Amino acid sequence: MTKADLVAEIANKTGIDKGAVQQVVEQFMIVVKGSLLKKENVYLRGFGSFIIKERAQKTGRNISKNTTIVIPAHKIPSFKPAKSFSNTIKAKVK
Repeated sequence: MTKADLVAEIANKTGIDKGAVQQVVEQFMIVVKGSLLKKENVYLRGFGSFIIKERAQKTGRNISKNTTIVIPAHKIPSFKPAKSFSNTIKAKVK
């Protein structure tokens, strides 16, 4: 499902104009990105959490040059689904 599909689905189910739904979805993404940039996790009870994960330094390989490189420690955004959400998906998707 793409963002356009998501907007269309929400508009159809709620009866709200697609343009308004588009603005809400865009603002939601902006707020989540902004919160993560400020090192604040976003918790959506019953759905999941947008969090920052710390990746440790590790050794990698550049296969094209056959050399070893050091990948420095870094932080990445991540989504962790809520247990109830995960259990629902596990039970219904087989």
